[in-house]
Amino acid sequence: MNLYFQDESRFGLMSHLGSCIAAKGVTPVIDYQHRFSATYLYGAYSPIDGDSFVWEVEGVSTKIFEAYLKGISQHRPEVFKVLVIDNAGFHSTKKIKVPHNIFLINIPPYTPELNPCEQVWKHIKQRFKNKVFKDMEKLREWLYDNVREMSRKTIMEITSNHHYMKCFNATLKM
Repeated sequence: MNLYFQDESRFGLMSHLGSCIAAKGVTPVIDYQHRFSATYLYGAYSPIDGDSFVWEVEGVSTKIFEAYLKGISQHRPEVFKVLVIDNAGFHSTKKIKVPHNIFLINIPPYTPELNPCEQVWKHIKQRFKNKVFKDMEKLREWLYDNVREMSRKTIMEITSNHHYMKCFNATLKM
């Protein structure tokens, strides 16, 4: 059995400005792009062993989420997965078929701070600031590289929460 935190995040061609280092008295010049083209990362990250399963797709919908669940079900199929998800409308479990090796737990509505996956997106988006991508293919390459470069140790450090870990470990003892 393994615990995962799942969420989606949008990444696009519009620049996100952040701080940068410049000499005192010098106004930094940052490239900026104002384009409304975007893609989404669906990700599930485990605080137990640092495992992850990430998809890049263009959009969010019940159909895409159901396909994502099927995909993560086939990733390490011998492992029963407890997936903590938020209450996005397209996560409605009444409308989707949940694979046999997945159990979904919803966090309370309007509490994104309870999903450590949000911290993974923050980690990636810190590196995303002040970047300009020529096109969606360059953005996708950058996302793939950043997702692949995240070590299991980093994922565990970002997603580990002593409250969740205590509950999960207590469940294993039952």
